[in-house]
Amino acid sequence: MYSTKTEAPAPPTAGSWSIAGRLSGINAVKTLIIVAVVGGVLYWGLARELRQQDAKLVASKLSVLEHLVSTYPLTSEAIESEVEHEAGDEGPLRYFLRIVDASGRVALETPGTPPELGVTAFPPFATSTRTTLECAECVMSDDAAYLLASRRTAGLAGAGQIGLQVALDVGRTNGALRRYGWMLAIVLGLGVALSASSTLIIARLAVRPLHEIADQVRAITASRLDLPPLSARPWPTELQGLAGDFDEMLTRLGDAFARLSQFAADLAHALRNPINNLRGSAEVALARTRTADEYQQTLGSSLEELDRLSRLIDGLLFIARSEDPRQAIERSTIAIRHEIDAVRDFYDALAAERGVDVRCDGEATIIGDPMLVRRAVSNLLANALKHTERGDTVELVARERPDGGASVVVRDSGRGIAAQHLPHLFERFYRADDDRTDASGAGLGLAIVRSIMRLHGGEARLESEVGVGTTVTLEFPATRDPRPA
Repeated sequence: MYSTKTEAPAPPTAGSWSIAGRLSGINAVKTLIIVAVVGGVLYWGLARELRQQDAKLVASKLSVLEHLVSTYPLTSEAIESEVEHEAGDEGPLRYFLRIVDASGRVALETPGTPPELGVTAFPPFATSTRTTLECAECVMSDDAAYLLASRRTAGLAGAGQIGLQVALDVGRTNGALRRYGWMLAIVLGLGVALSASSTLIIARLAVRPLHEIADQVRAITASRLDLPPLSARPWPTELQGLAGDFDEMLTRLGDAFARLSQFAADLAHALRNPINNLRGSAEVALARTRTADEYQQTLGSSLEELDRLSRLIDGLLFIARSEDPRQAIERSTIAIRHEIDAVRDFYDALAAERGVDVRCDGEATIIGDPMLVRRAVSNLLANALKHTERGDTVELVARERPDGGASVVVRDSGRGIAAQHLPHLFERFYRADDDRTDASGAGLGLAIVRSIMRLHGGEARLESEVGVGTTVTLEFPATRDPRPA
């Protein structure tokens, strides 16, 4: 009896991730890397641009001072105005200028120049003939930083070499860069969080069809195999194949349960007759006192029924074992003609009694289990003898195939089998008529033959025509390369 109870799905194990969680995490990492790279490039580009602009401003101021000291004396109003009045705290830019005379004394400097920006704090004086300007940054605090540059140039005649120094306050620039960096970090964090959350929502929507399929799978029980096909629903393209495979699996399960139910019914029917016979014989024997001969006759009849039961059980066990994928057989080289001759010799007495001529012909070689091959041929010959009329012939033919395999053909000229029975003859317990079966009399002979052929990797085919006869062909796989050497 099958249970129809549906068990709840097992909870996720510790450390397991859902598909939506994995996609969300992967997308969050991807977004973090992309935003970090883009933000870093933007920050680096802005910082580089601001540094270049500051360096250009410092260079322009040095050029202006160089022009002034080469044109006017150090005490001129033009130079004093440039140094003392046009720089300082006013305006968006704050810079400090200094002029050092040939003797090293500070001639002019912007009022309010921080004491930390002494002459020695600047880079060494460079000549104006150099193509590049070397600047140094002096950082005093988070809000106080200066870009320093020095240059030495020739003054008016007799003034000698004049030293020029420019200090540009870049504290505001650094502060702006810091704020920009924090803004980028906040945007990065918000972008990653938004990307992860949106990906999680989208992924959950995307995997919802999987949950729907899982719900339908959980609804399957032994009594509910006729659920609507999954493939009839409009699934995403990636799941259409899965839905189709699931429907095919459900169909196979339904067929398997149907065959199992039919097998149970057939088995009960096959066991009922001999058990009823045994019980009837025992009841008759116990109804009154019997003679020793009568008891012996009852025991003999019971022994025949027990022997029939034993053969039935042996056949079922063999079929069950042959269907186990782990089952292996002992293989060796078999001369088919030798095996069919042995089977014919065993049935010579029965063939002579029924007046049937059994003929063997052909040669072939296969790789397989000799006992199993002999059993398959024996079952087929027993069936053929049982359904062949006196004076007719049964042929056992072995032959090589062009593909390197071999075939064994058992052909009789009996009364034949109706076409509607042919697709079912290899099923267990199936009977085409009241007595067409194997030697065990239980309808397992052809089922055993098919199981033996499957163990050898081959197949069994049956052809029959009413009034003409029946032909069963055992096709063994190739044991050699059919191509010529």
